[in-house]
Amino acid sequence: MAFPLRRSTSEPQLKGIVTRLSSRQGFQLQMQQDGTVDGTKDEDSTYALFNLIPVGLRVVAIQGVQTKLYLAMNNEGFVYTSEHFTPECKFKESVFENYYVTYSSMMYRQQQSGRAWYLGLNKEGAIMKGNHVKKNKAAAHFIPKPLKVAMYREPSLHDLTELSRSGSGTPTKSRSASALLNGGRKTPSNDDLS
Repeated sequence: MAFPLRRSTSEPQLKGIVTRLSSRQGFQLQMQQDGTVDGTKDEDSTYALFNLIPVGLRVVAIQGVQTKLYLAMNNEGFVYTSEHFTPECKFKESVFENYYVTYSSMMYRQQQSGRAWYLGLNKEGAIMKGNHVKKNKAAAHFIPKPLKVAMYREPSLHDLTELSRSGSGTPTKSRSASALLNGGRKTPSNDDLS
C-alpha cells in the first residue's frame, strides 16, 4: 500500500482571506509602511489590505498585505506591529449581534472582571488601547470586506520570552517599542473614548 507523500511545511496549507476591515466609526483599518496603525477614509488605500490567517478555532492573525507585519496587542493593551508572529498576535474573531465582527486579544483581558480587550478605532480614526474598548461600542465593530480567498503558510510562532531575552523587548520591526505602541499614536484620553 502506497502512502501519499507528506507535504513540505513550506507549502501554503491554511485558507484565509485578503480583506479590508471597515470600522463602524467610518474608517478602514490600515497599517502604514512605518508600522503605524490607524484608520483611513481612503477606501482604495493599499495599506488597508489585510491577510486574515486562521491560527485556531475562530482565532486569526491579522497581517498587513503591504508591510507583512502582524498586528499585536501587549499586556498593557497597546496595539503594535511585529515582524514575528507571537502569542500577542492572536485575535479571537467574534460575530457580534449586529453582524459586526470584533477582534479581541487571545492573551490579555481585565484581571478582575475577565472582560476581553478589543481592537478598536475612535471617532478620529486613531487606534485605541484594547483595555479601553468595550465590545458593545462602535469603536470595536468592524465589517470584513473579503476581496479574495488565499492560501497561507502556517505562521511560525515566536516565543515572547526568547525575543525579550534577545534584547529586542516587545517585538517590532527594528523600531523602538514606545514609538509603535498604540500604532505609533499617543494614547487617547478618556475624552476620546466612544
